[in-house]
Amino acid sequence: MDKLTQINHYKMFDGHHERYQHFSDASQCTMTFAIYLPPATLHGKKVPVLYWLSGLTCTDENFATKAHAQQFASQHGIALVMPDTSPRGDGVADDDAYDLGQGAGFYVNATQEPWAKHYQMYDYVVHELPKIIESHFPVTNERAIFGHSMGGHGALQIALKNSHRYKSVSAFAPIVNPSDTPWGKKAFSAYLGSDAATWSEYDSLQLLDKCTRKDLPILIDQGLADSFYPEQLQPEKFTQKANELGFDATLHLRSGYDHSYYFIASFIREHIEFHAKTLKG
Repeated sequence: MDKLTQINHYKMFDGHHERYQHFSDASQCTMTFAIYLPPATLHGKKVPVLYWLSGLTCTDENFATKAHAQQFASQHGIALVMPDTSPRGDGVADDDAYDLGQGAGFYVNATQEPWAKHYQMYDYVVHELPKIIESHFPVTNERAIFGHSMGGHGALQIALKNSHRYKSVSAFAPIVNPSDTPWGKKAFSAYLGSDAATWSEYDSLQLLDKCTRKDLPILIDQGLADSFYPEQLQPEKFTQKANELGFDATLHLRSGYDHSYYFIASFIREHIEFHAKTLKG
């Protein structure tokens, strides 16, 4: 059993919000995650899990403190799991820029130095973390996934590659085509090298061609006042292709909303309700 060290515990909406640290075999360093357990779990009931992936510069705490998601997870009887966005620590490679290194793991398995030893965020989120959650907490193996910006990219590419493992996927302002946008080109060049063929393994737009589960429910929200739209964020390109291929993809373009957690908090209820329908059937 993995050894978990609890670092915070809060009562919230009659459930518990808890933070933990543990040594990660995937990342070869200490990782932090948070979990919100709804009140149903306090009465012996196992609940499904909704994984949240945050964006650039974030930790597990940004979503937990700003999105107001726990109240809706409590109402619907769903656990929320919020990992950190990258490996961290003195011995972990980093970069002075905000969009590379610690806080910018991009949810890939890095193959290039100096990143390869620790930056295995894909394996951490897809394989290691669910095993930990399902062995330590009162949850089922029913999962869904969502995220914001870099985390929206993570959620989409993970769900498309593992559609048998996730009931649904949603994203706020996701990077849907990282192979062809500045953020993605920079991160993929550093973490994966110059061979663009390896980039396609993590590019949601290209992964649509490989995903055979066309009934995977997909929801995307994009603020039209987002300063990163449309240079970095091109959700129309993704949903248009998805629907042409027969996927169940919905895009909401939100007038006046930016890239911040004010935007996320405004529509988080709708996203949790979207996932509750698939997780609770």
